[in-house]
Amino acid sequence: MNKKLLTLAVAGALAAPVAAMADATLYGKIHQSIDYFDIDDGFDGWTLNRGSQGAGASRSNRIGVKGSEDLGGGLKAIYQIEFGVNLADQDSDSNNGDSGSVKMRNTFAGLASDWGTLLVGRHDTPLKISTGKLDMFADTMADYNGTVGFQDVRADNAIAYISPNFSGFQLAAATVPGSHTISGVSNPEADSIADGWSVAGIYKNGPFYGSLAYEQFGEDMLAVEDPMTPGAIIVPDNNFNKWRIGLGLLDWNGFTLSGVYEDHENVGGADDAESDFWQIQAGYAFGNNMVKGMYGAATLDGATFERDDLDFSLDLDGDKSTWALGVDHNFSKRTKAYVLYTDVDVDDEATAVLGPDWSGFSVGMIHKF
Repeated sequence: MNKKLLTLAVAGALAAPVAAMADATLYGKIHQSIDYFDIDDGFDGWTLNRGSQGAGASRSNRIGVKGSEDLGGGLKAIYQIEFGVNLADQDSDSNNGDSGSVKMRNTFAGLASDWGTLLVGRHDTPLKISTGKLDMFADTMADYNGTVGFQDVRADNAIAYISPNFSGFQLAAATVPGSHTISGVSNPEADSIADGWSVAGIYKNGPFYGSLAYEQFGEDMLAVEDPMTPGAIIVPDNNFNKWRIGLGLLDWNGFTLSGVYEDHENVGGADDAESDFWQIQAGYAFGNNMVKGMYGAATLDGATFERDDLDFSLDLDGDKSTWALGVDHNFSKRTKAYVLYTDVDVDDEATAVLGPDWSGFSVGMIHKF
């Protein structure tokens, strides 16, 4: 089976082989870590696979089935069904087999041909995919979402197109129809074919990598529950807009260097709520090992939250900085062990939005099949 994935975009690890397959393929990832967390005014101690209380990220254990069928004339039908599995997570009671143990991940059906790929289903947005290759700490305690605070979205509903590869360049675009919100609450006004949309351009040629992405979610998709009125929702007055740029020099004579910048406008639909995030990573591989590090920061500027009916207003400004160091050892192409330490420092006045101060140490192993 050809292992080449159909695209860099809207495919998170897109899972659809270029060559036609006669049989379905079972695949997955098992990621276990032993973690020590010290969260300010929160958890302090040892645990497994932790990513909660505003600290860390999910280990993204998964199992899935993927395949394709040759329809003739260069056209293929493709599909993927993927489940996330919490192997050890104190927040989901997964040891008791609760429903929190299994969650849907990227699951879709589509068509692929020389003109590109069309996907319909639950999937990562192009903005999320645009810099996935630039995070050497992905799915660990030091993942750039759980430390710096980049916002990645896996849309419950997505209609996506991925272009063919033109000399290393690909375009990915997706609309996110209504019927659900980013927060998960029900809002019958979220009924458009494009209540949200995302687009990304990605360039990969040898060690050189670059991407530019833009994403918007309309006000109807930002509805949240009203804490003062059970059963009611609050819909903001603004769209939530964000853009992201990523640059990388990947595995150039063993060296890897990358940078990501993201800008948010009208965060959560709030007036004048802006934030920006950036991170740089560097690594050097020798033999079966890699040493790596990262530094990043986030700034919240002029966030204003108001409730006229309660005569309530809250203004927030603040900064966050974070760093991490780690060492990887590859036993094989499919099995890797690692050790890392990370630290996150947040201004006191911004913890309500940017999360708490925390630090942690993690030892883990990842096996892919």
